[in-house]
Amino acid sequence: MRDAGLEQAIRAAGGVASLARAIGIAQPSVSGWSRIPAERVLAVETLTRVHRFILRPDLYGPSEGKVSAKSAVDEVDQLRAAEYGLLSLLLGKAPDSETLLRVAMLKGDASDLGMAHVELGAAAAAIDDRAVSREFFDLFIGLGRGELLPYASYYLTGFLHERPLARAREDLDRLGIERAGASREPEDHIAILLEVMAGLARGDFEADFGEQARFFERHLKPWASRLFADLEISQSATFYRAVGRVGRVFMELESEAFTLSE
Repeated sequence: MRDAGLEQAIRAAGGVASLARAIGIAQPSVSGWSRIPAERVLAVETLTRVHRFILRPDLYGPSEGKVSAKSAVDEVDQLRAAEYGLLSLLLGKAPDSETLLRVAMLKGDASDLGMAHVELGAAAAAIDDRAVSREFFDLFIGLGRGELLPYASYYLTGFLHERPLARAREDLDRLGIERAGASREPEDHIAILLEVMAGLARGDFEADFGEQARFFERHLKPWASRLFADLEISQSATFYRAVGRVGRVFMELESEAFTLSE
């Protein structure tokens, strides 16, 4: 029998399946809960906006939310920012040997995203920087063009430098975000959009959670999952197949979380 806190979280999430997807675990796991496990309370609170005292009154007092709810949100946002940052790093340029060593240390749990992390870590451990540089070139640069064109304009219109690029530039200007570094890539490149989302999640810019949702809905949700799915099935990819899986699963989780927050 489910306790009252779990029942309220399930209702807020829109059902058992929605709650399971939002926190990245299998539906049968949530179905088997009689109450929310202690290690899942903060994630469920953040996703459903149901106070931790209601979710687990045996663990949290009624006054803790006002003091520490922001800390819980900050912790989740830092994890989200790290995920966006990792994907941006790997899609912006070929990783060097030091980056591959760090990625090879990734650990994961039994969730879809956790298993994707395990796969990515194994892929990083099995490749060297020369091989991954060749793979990156074949996929994204090529002789003339790469196998995939990681731009919103191309995925949404079939052409480069189209309206999606103009929209990205408009929103970056509105948010007061200026480009840094020597990159000449258009602003609708997947790595740039992911980097902006990382900054929004970290709180680098003066923007609330609604701005995160708006940027994601306008610039990533319509096409990023398709790019990552294409990476998963690419014949030119070995390491980047694993990157594709992490990206696809994470985009699905983000889309679900933003939908639940509306």
